[in-house]
Amino acid sequence: MKDRDLLVRLVFGSMAAQTVRAAVRLRIVELVGDTPCPAADVAAEAGTAPQPMTRLLRALAGLGLLEEHAPGFFAVTSAGALLDSNRPDSLTSFVRMFTEPAIIRAWEHLDDSVRTGEVAFDAVFGTDFFSHLARQPELSSMFNAAMSQATAETATALPGAFDFGRFGSVTDVGGGDGTLLAGVLTAFPALKGVVYDTAGGLAQGPETLRRHGLTERCSLTAGDFFRSVPGGSDLYLMKSILHDWPDDRAVTILRHCRAALPPGGRVLILEPVLPGAVGTDGDGGTYLSDLNMLVNVGGRERTRQDFEDLCHAAGLSLVTVTPLPEAEPFSLLEAEAGWSPQGPQATVPIRPTVPGS
Repeated sequence: MKDRDLLVRLVFGSMAAQTVRAAVRLRIVELVGDTPCPAADVAAEAGTAPQPMTRLLRALAGLGLLEEHAPGFFAVTSAGALLDSNRPDSLTSFVRMFTEPAIIRAWEHLDDSVRTGEVAFDAVFGTDFFSHLARQPELSSMFNAAMSQATAETATALPGAFDFGRFGSVTDVGGGDGTLLAGVLTAFPALKGVVYDTAGGLAQGPETLRRHGLTERCSLTAGDFFRSVPGGSDLYLMKSILHDWPDDRAVTILRHCRAALPPGGRVLILEPVLPGAVGTDGDGGTYLSDLNMLVNVGGRERTRQDFEDLCHAAGLSLVTVTPLPEAEPFSLLEAEAGWSPQGPQATVPIRPTVPGS
Protein backbone atom coordinates (compact mmCIF):
# COMPACT_ATOMS: atom_id res chain seq x y z
CA MET A 1 0.00 0.00 0.00
CA LYS A 2 1.28 3.46 -0.87
CA ASP A 3 2.18 5.77 2.00
CA ARG A 4 -0.51 8.24 0.92
CA ASP A 5 -3.15 5.50 0.74
CA LEU A 6 -2.22 4.26 4.21
CA LEU A 7 -2.61 7.70 5.72
CA VAL A 8 -5.94 8.33 3.98
CA ARG A 9 -7.28 4.97 5.19
CA LEU A 10 -6.29 5.81 8.76
CA VAL A 11 -7.93 9.24 8.63
CA PHE A 12 -11.12 7.65 7.28
CA GLY A 13 -11.08 5.14 10.15
CA SER A 14 -13.59 7.06 12.26
CA MET A 15 -15.96 7.18 9.27
CA ALA A 16 -15.66 3.42 8.83
CA ALA A 17 -16.54 2.93 12.51
CA GLN A 18 -19.66 5.07 12.16
CA THR A 19 -20.64 3.12 9.03
CA VAL A 20 -20.52 -0.09 11.06
CA ARG A 21 -22.48 1.61 13.84
CA ALA A 22 -25.21 2.56 11.35
CA ALA A 23 -25.31 -1.02 10.08
CA VAL A 24 -25.95 -2.26 13.63
CA ARG A 25 -28.57 0.38 14.40
CA LEU A 26 -30.43 -0.39 11.14
CA ARG A 27 -30.06 -4.18 11.58
CA ILE A 28 -28.56 -4.45 8.10
CA VAL A 29 -27.04 -7.91 8.53
CA GLU A 30 -30.27 -9.44 9.81
CA LEU A 31 -32.20 -7.89 6.92
CA VAL A 32 -29.75 -8.86 4.16
CA GLY A 33 -29.18 -12.49 5.18
CA ASP A 34 -26.93 -15.08 3.57
CA THR A 35 -28.39 -15.08 0.05
CA PRO A 36 -28.21 -12.11 -2.33
CA CYS A 37 -30.91 -9.62 -1.44
CA PRO A 38 -31.94 -6.53 -3.44
CA ALA A 39 -31.08 -3.21 -1.81
CA ALA A 40 -34.65 -2.02 -2.37
CA ASP A 41 -35.99 -4.81 -0.17
CA VAL A 42 -33.49 -3.99 2.58
CA ALA A 43 -34.51 -0.33 2.40
CA ALA A 44 -38.19 -1.20 2.64
CA GLU A 45 -37.64 -3.43 5.68
CA ALA A 46 -35.41 -0.84 7.38
CA GLY A 47 -37.74 2.05 6.60
CA THR A 48 -35.16 4.05 4.64
CA ALA A 49 -34.99 5.64 1.20
CA PRO A 50 -33.70 3.16 -1.44
CA GLN A 51 -30.84 5.18 -2.88
CA PRO A 52 -29.11 6.08 0.42
CA MET A 53 -29.51 2.47 1.53
CA THR A 54 -27.74 1.26 -1.61
CA ARG A 55 -24.89 3.65 -0.86
CA LEU A 56 -24.63 2.34 2.69
CA LEU A 57 -24.66 -1.28 1.51
CA ARG A 58 -21.92 -0.56 -1.01
CA ALA A 59 -19.81 1.10 1.67
CA LEU A 60 -20.25 -1.99 3.85
CA ALA A 61 -19.24 -4.14 0.89
CA GLY A 62 -16.15 -1.99 0.45
CA LEU A 63 -15.32 -2.63 4.10
CA GLY A 64 -15.64 -6.40 3.63
CA LEU A 65 -18.83 -6.87 5.65
CA LEU A 66 -21.12 -7.42 2.64
CA GLU A 67 -20.58 -8.66 -0.90
CA GLU A 68 -22.36 -7.24 -3.97
CA HIS A 69 -23.05 -10.32 -6.10
CA ALA A 70 -24.77 -8.35 -8.87
CA PRO A 71 -25.59 -4.65 -9.16
CA GLY A 72 -27.86 -3.85 -6.24
CA PHE A 73 -27.87 -7.39 -4.77
CA PHE A 74 -26.01 -7.96 -1.49
CA ALA A 75 -25.16 -10.85 0.83
CA VAL A 76 -23.36 -11.00 4.19
CA THR A 77 -19.72 -12.07 4.48
CA SER A 78 -18.38 -14.17 7.35
CA ALA A 79 -17.03 -11.02 9.03
CA GLY A 80 -20.31 -9.19 8.52
CA ALA A 81 -22.20 -12.08 10.14
CA LEU A 82 -20.69 -11.03 13.48
CA LEU A 83 -23.08 -8.06 13.33
CA ASP A 84 -26.08 -10.39 13.57
CA SER A 85 -27.42 -9.87 17.09
CA ASN A 86 -28.99 -13.34 17.04
CA ARG A 87 -25.66 -15.17 16.79
CA PRO A 88 -23.95 -16.43 19.97
CA ASP A 89 -20.66 -14.92 18.74
CA SER A 90 -22.24 -11.57 17.84
CA LEU A 91 -20.25 -8.37 18.41
CA THR A 92 -23.16 -5.96 18.07
CA SER A 93 -23.00 -4.73 21.67
CA PHE A 94 -19.24 -4.29 21.35
CA VAL A 95 -19.78 -2.17 18.23
CA ARG A 96 -22.47 -0.09 19.90
CA MET A 97 -20.36 0.57 22.99
CA PHE A 98 -17.13 1.49 21.24
CA THR A 99 -18.86 3.86 18.83
CA GLU A 100 -20.86 5.57 21.61
CA PRO A 101 -20.18 9.25 22.36
CA ALA A 102 -19.30 8.16 25.90
CA ILE A 103 -16.24 6.42 24.44
CA ILE A 104 -15.27 8.55 21.46
CA ARG A 105 -15.75 12.10 22.76
CA ALA A 106 -12.69 11.94 25.00
CA TRP A 107 -10.61 10.88 21.98
CA GLU A 108 -11.08 14.38 20.59
CA HIS A 109 -8.78 15.48 23.42
CA LEU A 110 -6.07 12.84 22.98
CA ASP A 111 -3.45 15.51 22.41
CA ASP A 112 -4.35 17.08 25.75
CA SER A 113 -3.98 13.73 27.51
CA VAL A 114 -0.60 13.21 25.85
CA ARG A 115 0.56 16.67 26.97
CA THR A 116 -0.62 16.34 30.55
CA GLY A 117 -1.01 12.61 31.26
CA GLU A 118 -4.49 13.41 32.57
CA VAL A 119 -7.66 11.44 31.73
CA ALA A 120 -9.62 13.38 29.09
CA PHE A 121 -12.92 11.65 29.94
CA ASP A 122 -13.05 13.21 33.41
CA ALA A 123 -12.71 16.72 31.99
CA VAL A 124 -15.30 16.15 29.24
CA PHE A 125 -17.98 14.50 31.39
CA GLY A 126 -17.20 15.94 34.81
CA THR A 127 -16.66 12.53 36.41
CA ASP A 128 -14.68 9.35 35.86
CA PHE A 129 -15.78 6.71 33.35
CA PHE A 130 -17.05 4.10 35.81
CA SER A 131 -18.99 6.65 37.87
CA HIS A 132 -20.56 7.86 34.63
CA LEU A 133 -21.61 4.29 33.85
CA ALA A 134 -23.09 3.83 37.31
CA ARG A 135 -25.35 6.85 36.78
CA GLN A 136 -26.70 5.59 33.45
CA PRO A 137 -28.21 2.10 33.75
CA GLU A 138 -28.83 1.71 30.00
CA LEU A 139 -25.22 2.60 29.17
CA SER A 140 -23.99 0.34 31.98
CA SER A 141 -26.01 -2.55 30.56
CA MET A 142 -24.55 -1.88 27.11
CA PHE A 143 -21.04 -1.84 28.57
CA ASN A 144 -21.65 -5.14 30.37
CA ALA A 145 -22.92 -6.74 27.16
CA ALA A 146 -19.93 -5.40 25.21
CA MET A 147 -17.49 -6.82 27.76
CA SER A 148 -19.29 -10.16 27.64
CA GLN A 149 -19.02 -10.30 23.84
CA ALA A 150 -15.36 -9.26 23.98
CA THR A 151 -14.68 -12.04 26.51
CA ALA A 152 -16.42 -14.94 24.72
CA GLU A 153 -13.37 -15.88 22.63
CA THR A 154 -11.10 -15.88 25.68
CA ALA A 155 -13.62 -17.94 27.66
CA THR A 156 -13.30 -20.63 25.01
CA ALA A 157 -9.50 -20.55 24.86
CA LEU A 158 -8.67 -20.27 28.57
CA PRO A 159 -9.71 -23.77 29.82
CA GLY A 160 -7.17 -25.40 27.49
CA ALA A 161 -4.35 -23.09 28.56
CA PHE A 162 -4.27 -23.87 32.30
CA ASP A 163 -4.91 -26.91 34.47
CA PHE A 164 -7.81 -25.68 36.57
CA GLY A 165 -8.46 -29.28 37.66
CA ARG A 166 -5.71 -29.00 40.30
CA PHE A 167 -7.79 -26.49 42.25
CA GLY A 168 -11.09 -26.49 44.07
CA SER A 169 -12.44 -22.95 43.71
CA VAL A 170 -11.77 -19.87 41.59
CA THR A 171 -12.84 -16.26 42.10
CA ASP A 172 -13.12 -14.08 38.99
CA VAL A 173 -12.23 -10.59 40.22
CA GLY A 174 -14.13 -7.99 38.21
CA GLY A 175 -15.83 -10.87 36.40
CA GLY A 176 -18.85 -8.94 35.12
CA ASP A 177 -21.68 -11.17 33.96
CA GLY A 178 -19.64 -14.34 34.48
CA THR A 179 -18.92 -15.16 30.84
CA LEU A 180 -15.25 -15.98 31.45
CA LEU A 181 -15.81 -18.05 34.58
CA ALA A 182 -18.70 -19.91 32.94
CA GLY A 183 -16.28 -21.12 30.26
CA VAL A 184 -13.88 -22.41 32.90
CA LEU A 185 -16.50 -24.06 35.11
CA THR A 186 -18.16 -25.75 32.14
CA ALA A 187 -14.84 -27.33 31.17
CA PHE A 188 -14.00 -28.38 34.76
CA PRO A 189 -17.17 -29.82 36.37
CA ALA A 190 -15.60 -30.34 39.82
CA LEU A 191 -14.54 -26.70 40.14
CA LYS A 192 -16.60 -24.15 42.09
CA GLY A 193 -16.56 -20.43 41.42
CA VAL A 194 -17.32 -16.91 42.59
CA VAL A 195 -17.88 -13.91 40.33
CA TYR A 196 -16.86 -10.76 42.20
CA ASP A 197 -17.79 -7.32 40.87
CA THR A 198 -19.84 -4.25 41.66
CA ALA A 199 -23.61 -4.68 41.83
CA GLY A 200 -23.91 -2.97 38.45
CA GLY A 201 -21.25 -5.18 36.91
CA LEU A 202 -23.05 -8.31 38.14
CA ALA A 203 -26.47 -7.23 36.83
CA GLN A 204 -26.58 -9.77 33.99
CA GLY A 205 -24.76 -12.47 35.99
CA PRO A 206 -27.80 -14.48 37.11
CA GLU A 207 -28.89 -15.01 33.51
CA THR A 208 -25.39 -16.12 32.46
CA LEU A 209 -25.20 -18.67 35.26
CA ARG A 210 -28.72 -19.92 34.55
CA ARG A 211 -27.99 -20.30 30.85
CA HIS A 212 -24.89 -22.41 31.57
CA GLY A 213 -26.50 -24.44 34.35
CA LEU A 214 -24.08 -23.09 36.97
CA THR A 215 -26.35 -21.60 39.61
CA GLU A 216 -25.42 -24.38 42.07
CA ARG A 217 -21.65 -24.20 41.48
CA CYS A 218 -21.09 -20.48 41.17
CA SER A 219 -22.09 -17.52 43.33
CA LEU A 220 -22.21 -13.79 42.64
CA THR A 221 -20.64 -11.50 45.24
CA ALA A 222 -20.84 -7.71 45.07
CA GLY A 223 -18.01 -5.62 46.43
CA ASP A 224 -15.12 -3.26 45.73
CA PHE A 225 -11.80 -4.81 44.74
CA PHE A 226 -10.01 -1.68 45.95
CA ARG A 227 -11.11 -2.61 49.48
CA SER A 228 -10.82 -6.42 49.45
CA VAL A 229 -11.57 -9.63 47.56
CA PRO A 230 -13.48 -12.60 49.02
CA GLY A 231 -11.41 -15.31 50.66
CA GLY A 232 -11.86 -19.03 50.23
CA SER A 233 -10.60 -19.69 46.70
CA ASP A 234 -7.41 -21.35 45.46
CA LEU A 235 -7.31 -19.22 42.32
CA TYR A 236 -7.94 -15.55 41.69
CA LEU A 237 -8.61 -14.73 38.06
CA MET A 238 -8.93 -11.34 36.38
CA LYS A 239 -9.32 -10.39 32.74
CA SER A 240 -8.94 -6.86 31.37
CA ILE A 241 -8.98 -5.38 34.88
CA LEU A 242 -5.45 -4.16 35.55
CA HIS A 243 -5.23 -2.26 32.27
CA ASP A 244 -8.09 -0.03 33.44
CA TRP A 245 -6.00 1.42 36.27
CA PRO A 246 -2.72 3.24 36.90
CA ASP A 247 0.07 1.30 38.57
CA ASP A 248 -0.69 2.19 42.18
CA ARG A 249 -4.33 1.11 41.92
CA ALA A 250 -3.42 -2.04 39.97
CA VAL A 251 -1.05 -2.97 42.80
CA THR A 252 -3.86 -2.46 45.30
CA ILE A 253 -6.05 -4.97 43.47
CA LEU A 254 -3.20 -7.48 43.29
CA ARG A 255 -2.35 -6.96 46.98
CA HIS A 256 -5.89 -7.90 47.94
CA CYS A 257 -5.64 -11.05 45.86
CA ARG A 258 -2.29 -11.84 47.50
CA ALA A 259 -3.82 -11.35 50.96
CA ALA A 260 -6.59 -13.86 50.16
CA LEU A 261 -4.26 -16.41 48.52
CA PRO A 262 -3.87 -19.74 50.36
CA PRO A 263 -0.63 -21.78 50.27
CA GLY A 264 -0.16 -23.12 46.75
CA GLY A 265 -2.73 -20.71 45.32
CA ARG A 266 -2.31 -18.73 42.12
CA VAL A 267 -3.33 -15.39 40.63
CA LEU A 268 -4.15 -15.57 36.91
CA ILE A 269 -4.08 -12.37 34.86
CA LEU A 270 -5.46 -12.18 31.32
CA GLU A 271 -4.20 -9.11 29.48
CA PRO A 272 -2.33 -8.20 26.30
CA VAL A 273 1.43 -8.13 26.88
CA LEU A 274 3.22 -5.47 24.87
CA PRO A 275 6.62 -6.27 23.38
CA GLY A 276 9.56 -4.09 24.30
CA ALA A 277 9.37 -2.38 20.91
CA VAL A 278 6.64 -2.20 18.27
CA GLY A 279 7.00 -4.90 15.62
CA THR A 280 6.03 -4.75 11.98
CA ASP A 281 3.60 -7.67 11.99
CA GLY A 282 0.84 -6.29 14.21
CA ASP A 283 -2.23 -4.22 13.35
CA GLY A 284 -1.68 -1.70 16.11
CA GLY A 285 -4.91 -2.57 17.91
CA THR A 286 -3.29 -3.07 21.32
CA TYR A 287 -1.56 0.30 21.05
CA LEU A 288 -4.90 1.96 20.26
CA SER A 289 -6.29 0.19 23.33
CA ASP A 290 -3.40 1.66 25.29
CA LEU A 291 -4.40 5.17 24.16
CA ASN A 292 -8.03 4.39 24.97
CA MET A 293 -6.96 3.60 28.51
CA LEU A 294 -5.14 6.94 28.62
CA VAL A 295 -8.02 9.13 27.47
CA ASN A 296 -10.96 7.29 29.05
CA VAL A 297 -9.92 5.61 32.30
CA GLY A 298 -6.31 6.39 33.18
CA GLY A 299 -4.90 2.88 32.85
CA ARG A 300 -2.53 1.42 30.29
CA GLU A 301 -1.40 -1.71 28.49
CA ARG A 302 1.86 -3.17 29.83
CA THR A 303 5.00 -5.10 28.96
CA ARG A 304 6.09 -8.28 30.73
CA GLN A 305 8.50 -6.24 32.83
CA ASP A 306 5.66 -3.93 33.83
CA PHE A 307 3.63 -6.92 35.03
CA GLU A 308 6.62 -8.31 36.91
CA ASP A 309 6.99 -4.97 38.69
CA LEU A 310 3.29 -4.83 39.59
CA CYS A 311 3.35 -8.37 40.92
CA HIS A 312 6.49 -7.79 42.97
CA ALA A 313 5.03 -4.64 44.53
CA ALA A 314 1.95 -6.68 45.52
CA GLY A 315 3.89 -9.55 47.11
CA LEU A 316 3.58 -11.85 44.10
CA SER A 317 6.08 -13.49 41.75
CA LEU A 318 5.26 -13.82 38.05
CA VAL A 319 5.78 -17.49 37.15
CA THR A 320 4.81 -17.85 33.49
CA VAL A 321 3.44 -15.82 30.59
CA THR A 322 1.55 -17.89 28.03
CA PRO A 323 0.21 -16.30 24.82
CA LEU A 324 -3.32 -17.38 23.83
CA PRO A 325 -3.23 -17.68 20.02
CA GLU A 326 -6.96 -18.43 19.89
CA ALA A 327 -7.71 -15.23 21.82
CA GLU A 328 -5.15 -12.77 20.50
CA PRO A 329 -3.80 -10.43 21.73
CA PHE A 330 -4.32 -11.89 25.21
CA SER A 331 -1.77 -13.79 27.28
CA LEU A 332 -2.23 -15.75 30.50
CA LEU A 333 0.07 -14.51 33.27
CA GLU A 334 0.41 -16.83 36.27
CA ALA A 335 1.64 -15.48 39.59
CA GLU A 336 2.29 -17.09 42.97
CA ALA A 337 2.87 -15.74 46.47
CA GLY A 338 6.16 -13.92 46.97
CA TRP A 339 7.02 -11.76 49.97
CA SER A 340 4.47 -11.34 52.77
CA PRO A 341 1.92 -8.55 52.25
CA GLN A 342 2.47 -7.64 55.93
CA GLY A 343 6.03 -6.64 55.11
CA PRO A 344 7.34 -3.23 54.02
CA GLN A 345 5.26 -1.54 51.35
CA ALA A 346 6.93 -2.05 48.00
CA THR A 347 6.69 0.55 45.29
CA VAL A 348 6.51 0.04 41.56
CA PRO A 349 9.86 0.99 40.05
CA ILE A 350 9.84 3.37 37.10
CA ARG A 351 11.65 1.69 34.27
CA PRO A 352 12.24 2.93 30.74
CA THR A 353 10.69 0.63 28.15
CA VAL A 354 13.53 -0.70 26.00
CA PRO A 355 13.67 -3.37 23.28
CA GLY A 356 13.58 -6.82 24.83
CA SER A 357 12.05 -5.71 28.14
